[in-house]
Amino acid sequence: MSVHTVGAAEAIERLDRFDAVIDARSEAEYAEDHLPGAVNWPSLDNAERHEVGTLYKQVSPFEARKRGAALVAANIARHIQREVLDKPKDWQPVVYCWRGGKRSGSLALILGQIGFRVSVIEGGYKAFRAAVLAAVPGLAQRLDWRVVCGPTGAGKTRLLLALERAGAQVLDLEGLASHRSSVLGLIPGQPQPTQKAFDTLVWDRLRRFDPARPVFVESESRKVGNVAVPQALIECMRASPCLRLELADDERVKLLLEDYDFFVRDPALFCQRLDALAELRGKSVVQGWQQEVAAGRIEDVVRELLVKHYDPGYAASIQRNFSRYGEAPVIAPADRSMGAMDELAAQLVRAA
Repeated sequence: MSVHTVGAAEAIERLDRFDAVIDARSEAEYAEDHLPGAVNWPSLDNAERHEVGTLYKQVSPFEARKRGAALVAANIARHIQREVLDKPKDWQPVVYCWRGGKRSGSLALILGQIGFRVSVIEGGYKAFRAAVLAAVPGLAQRLDWRVVCGPTGAGKTRLLLALERAGAQVLDLEGLASHRSSVLGLIPGQPQPTQKAFDTLVWDRLRRFDPARPVFVESESRKVGNVAVPQALIECMRASPCLRLELADDERVKLLLEDYDFFVRDPALFCQRLDALAELRGKSVVQGWQQEVAAGRIEDVVRELLVKHYDPGYAASIQRNFSRYGEAPVIAPADRSMGAMDELAAQLVRAA
C-alpha cells in the first residue's frame, strides 16, 4: 500500500504535478468550490450524504457508519470501474474531502492497495481554503500592476482581451466573475461562481503570473456582481499605476449595443433590469427609459444612461479610489473595433 498524507501548503505547491486531483465530496460541495482541475468522485452523493446524516442524528452513529460504509464501498467500486482500469502503475493522484479525511481516506486506501502512489490532503478542502486565503495577499503584493481605467463603454474588457492575445499577463476579474460589474452586468445564462469559487479562481491566476512582468487589470470596484474581490488585491490595484482609456461617445454607445446585444434582442429583459436603477435615479426617470426601450429607441436610452448614470458615478469613484489616476497617461484606440484594440495592445506590450 502506498498512501501518503500531505499538508495543504505542500499539496498547493505540487498541485500541477499530480496526475489527477480527486474531490471525494458530494456533488453540491464540489459545485460550491473545488481545487483547480479537480474531478469529482463522490464517496457519498448528495442524497446519500443526507441519508447518512439523518441516520446519525435520529438513530445512532453506529448505524450511520454501517450504512455509510456500504454506500461508500459501492461508489468507490463504480469509480474504479469507470476511471481507474486504464491507469498505468505510475499514476499518482491526490485525493481530498471536506476535513476529517474519512471519505478521501476510504478512496485512497483502495487505490493504494491496488498499487498506486496516492496522496491525501491533510485537513481536506477546509485546509486548502485557508491556505488560499492566506496566500492571496502575498501573491497580489509581489506583482507589478497596470490598471486600465476608463468610463463605461470605453472598451476596457476588449483591451484586456487584446492584451492577452498580444502575450501580456492579464487578470480579467469580470471574466472570472461571469459579470460585467454594473447594475445591468448580469450575463443571461451565465451564473456567477460562489464567493469561494471566485476566490479560488483569482488565487489560481495570481499564482501563475511572472512577477518580473506587469499584469494588466481593469479598475474594478470591490464587488463584481455578487462576489467580492479580495481586499488585499483591491488595495494593490488602487495603489498602482493607471492607464486612462478614452473612446468617443458615439463609439462607446455602439460598443455597448454590441457587448450587451442580449438587451437589444430582448427589450423586456432590458426593461426588467432597469428597475434596479429606480432607487438611484427615481421611478419616473426609469419608467421614461423603459418607455423609450419599448418604443425601440434603445440607442437613445444607452446614451442617456452613459451621460446621466454611469459617467458621473465613475468619474467620482475613480478619483476617490485610485490614488495614481491623476498621473495616468491617456491611451486611445482609433475606434471600438478589435483591430484597433489589438494595435493599442501591441503598443502597450512594447512599452512595458
